[in-house]
Amino acid sequence: NPAKTIIIESLDIITITVPPALPAAMTAGIVYAQRRLKQLGIFCISPQRINICGQINLVCFDKTGTLTEDGLDLWGVQRVESGRFHLSEESAHKENLVKSQFVACMATCHSLTKIEGQLSGDPLDLKMFEATGWILEEATEEETALHNRIMPTVVRPPKQLLPSQPDVSADQDMELAELSSLYEIGIVRQFPFSSALQRMSVVSRTLGQKCMDAYMKGAPEVVASLCKTETVPEDFSEVLERYTKQGFRVIAVAHRRLGSKLNWHKVQNINRDNIEANMEFLGLIIMQNKLKAETPGVLQDLRRANIRTVMVTGDNMLTAISVARDCGMIPPEDTVIIADALPPHDGQTAKISWRYADKPSRKTQLEEINISLEDEDRVEEPTTQEMYHFAMNGKSFSIIAEHFPDMLQKLVLHGTVFARMAPDQKTLLIETLQGVDYFVGMCGDGANDCGALKRAHGGISLSELEASVASPFTSRTPNISCVPNLIREGRAALITSFCVFKFMALYSIIQYISVILLYSIFSNLGDFQFLFIDIAIILLIVFTMSLNPAWKELVSRRPPSGLISGPLLFSVLTQILICLGFQTITFLWVKRQPWYEVWTPDTDVCSQFGHLNVSDLNDTEVDEHNIQNFENTSLFYVSSFQYLIVAIVFSKGKPFRQPSYKNYPFVLSAVSLYFFLLFIMFYPVEGIDHFLEIVCVPFEWRIRLFLIIVVNAAVSVLVETFILDIVLRKLVFSRDKQANYGVTPAAPTPQGATDLQANKCLSWLCPRRMMAKARYMHLAQELSVDPDWPPKPTTTTEAKPRPENSSAYEIIIPS
Repeated sequence: NPAKTIIIESLDIITITVPPALPAAMTAGIVYAQRRLKQLGIFCISPQRINICGQINLVCFDKTGTLTEDGLDLWGVQRVESGRFHLSEESAHKENLVKSQFVACMATCHSLTKIEGQLSGDPLDLKMFEATGWILEEATEEETALHNRIMPTVVRPPKQLLPSQPDVSADQDMELAELSSLYEIGIVRQFPFSSALQRMSVVSRTLGQKCMDAYMKGAPEVVASLCKTETVPEDFSEVLERYTKQGFRVIAVAHRRLGSKLNWHKVQNINRDNIEANMEFLGLIIMQNKLKAETPGVLQDLRRANIRTVMVTGDNMLTAISVARDCGMIPPEDTVIIADALPPHDGQTAKISWRYADKPSRKTQLEEINISLEDEDRVEEPTTQEMYHFAMNGKSFSIIAEHFPDMLQKLVLHGTVFARMAPDQKTLLIETLQGVDYFVGMCGDGANDCGALKRAHGGISLSELEASVASPFTSRTPNISCVPNLIREGRAALITSFCVFKFMALYSIIQYISVILLYSIFSNLGDFQFLFIDIAIILLIVFTMSLNPAWKELVSRRPPSGLISGPLLFSVLTQILICLGFQTITFLWVKRQPWYEVWTPDTDVCSQFGHLNVSDLNDTEVDEHNIQNFENTSLFYVSSFQYLIVAIVFSKGKPFRQPSYKNYPFVLSAVSLYFFLLFIMFYPVEGIDHFLEIVCVPFEWRIRLFLIIVVNAAVSVLVETFILDIVLRKLVFSRDKQANYGVTPAAPTPQGATDLQANKCLSWLCPRRMMAKARYMHLAQELSVDPDWPPKPTTTTEAKPRPENSSAYEIIIPS
C-alpha cells in the first residue's frame, strides 16, 4: 500500500529530526555541574538554577557574617549620664560599673541559652555578654517541675567583681550578710529581636527589688527615637556618625523602671509597644566587625569580570559605606551620594534630599561636585571618568519605591549601598534590579536574607540554618569565595548545554540529510546502522562532552543568554550547510565512479584489488528495503565521521570551560571511535560489514572518502574557530562591553580599536546587536545625556501629582 508506506516513512523522518535523547543529554550537563559544585563545597537543591547562574552580572551581598566576620569584637562603650556622653571606655568589666543599668542591660538583653553547658546564640549577643564577665544560669528540668510556672533565666556577676563587703563581726548573722551581698537579675520576659523593628527588649527583676526593669538594645536611631528626649545627648548624631564612618557597628541601649503594679502575670500578656516607650538612653556599645580575609580579593575578581557588587545590610548606613570602601566595593576615588527620602506630610509631597557621604550632614558645609557619567554610547572605548554610587536606607528605599517608581530604577543603576534594609525591602530590591533586566545573585547568611535568597536568580547561603532552606545554593565555605566559583560553574554548565543542544541538533540534521538522500534512490540506513550511530557514537559522545570542568578564571565576557542568538544560529546553520554539502558531494560523486553500478548481491567491485569480496553473500536474498548499496555505504562512512567532527568543533573550552583535551573520557571516546571507523573503512571485517550492512567498495574510493572527511573537518574547524570565534565574536559579545554600567571601566586595550573596526565592518550581519537590549542599558544611555543627572547635593527632588500608571518629579534647586 503506497499510502501506508508514505505515512510510515514520513513518521520515520519526524523521529529522526526530533532526537528523543535531547532531554537526557541536556540534563547530564547539569548533573555533572552539580557534582562539581558539591566537590567545591556548594550544595544545590534547585539544579535548574545552575545554568541561570552563568548569566549573573550583579551580586548583592549581606554585610555582617558575609563580607565581614561572624564574630564581633567589643571595641568599647560610651555611657550616657544626665543626657551627656562620658568618655569612651574600653571595657564594661569594672567594679564601679557592675551594678549600673548599662551593664545590667548588656547582661540581660540577649537571647542566649545554654546547650550542653555551653552558651549559644547570636554572635553579637555572645560577645556583648562575655564582655560583662557575668554568669548565666538556667533552671533545670527538675527545678521547673517543682513550680507551676517556668523558672526565669538568671544572670549574676562573679563574686570578684562585686564591691568588697565590710568585715562582719562575730555576733552578726553570717547568713543574712551573705544574702545581702547577692546581686542577680532574673529575665522575666523576652521580646526577641525583629529585623523589621530593628530592636529587642527584655523585662527583668533584680533580686530584692519590688519593681521590674525593662532593657532595650538595637539600632541607635530606633532606640533614641523611643527614649525621652532629655536623656538623649545633643551630640548623639555627631558621635554616632564619627563611629559609623570608621566602620564600627554601633548598638544603643536603654532602660526603663516599670511600675510596681506590673506583676509577673501582667508582664506575660503585655504588648511590647507598651514596654518600649519612654525609655532612658543609657549609651552606645561599639563593636568592631573585621572584613574576612577573602572579601577584597573576591570583590576585585568580580569587578574585573564586569560583575556589579551591591551591599544590602541591616546595619547603619555610614558603617556600610565605610565597609564598602574598605573592601573595594566603592573605590577610593569614587563619590557616594546619599538619598534621604521623606514621606508626604502636612499637605507636602514626598521629597528626596541629596548629600555626599564623605561630608558632614549640614548643608552649609556641602560642596557641589560636578560628577560626569562615562559616555555610555562609546561602549567600545570606555573612559576612566569619575564614578558615583548611590546609598540609601530602608526607609528611604520604601518611600522612593512608592512615590518615585521611575526614579528608583535610575537609582538602582548605580546604587551600591542599601542600609537598614528589612527582609521584605531586600526582596523588593532584588525584584527592582531584575525589573531592569539584571541577572541578580544574592549571598547572605541570616534568616533576614531568606526572601532575597529565594527571589534572586542565584541565591547562595553561607549558613546551614534558616537561610539554607530558602536558598537554591548553600556553601560549606563560610566566605564569599563561593560566589565566583558558582558563576564559573554556571557559565560552564550553560556553555555545556549550548554545546550539547547544538550537537544534538546537528546529529538529527546529519541523519536527516542522509535519510533524505537515500530516500531519493528508495533506500535508507539499516537498523543496525541507526543503532550504531545512536548508541555507540551519539550516547557515548554526548555524555562525555559534558564533563569539561569550568575555566579557572572568571572572565569579563558572558555566554549567550539564549538559544536564539547570533553566534548559536550562525554556528548551527553553517555546520548544517557544511554537512549537507559534503554528504551531497559524496552522494553524487560515488555515482560518477567508473566502477559504479546498481548494487546487487552478485556485484563484486573489490576482487580486482585483492580485498575481501562478497561472493559469500551471493546466495542471500535480494534486500527488499534496498539497504545495501554504494550510496548507503559511502554516506554511512562520511556521516559517522561528521558526528565526531561536529562534536569536537562544538566542544568549546576557554574562556568558560577547560579545553576538551583535558576531558579525558571525551578524548578517549572520540579517539576510540575514530580508530574504529578508520579500521572498518580501510580494513573491512566480514562480520562487522555484515552486521552493519556495509558493502565492499574499491580501496581508491575509500581513500577519496577519507579525503572528503579530512576536508570536511578542516572547513568545519575553520568556520567555527576563525570566522565565528575571532570575527563575529566582536559583534555578538559587544553587549558584554555595553554591560559595564555601574562598574568602573578598565583601561582601554590596543585590541579595542580592532574590535570597533570589526563591529563596523560586520554590523550588517547583526544590525540589532548595536542596540542595547537590556533595560538597564537603555536607562544608562538616557542618563548619559540628562543634564540633571546625577542630582547635585544642594538639590531636592519632590514628587508631583501624576496620572495613573505614570511617574513625575521635579528637581528644586534652593537659592
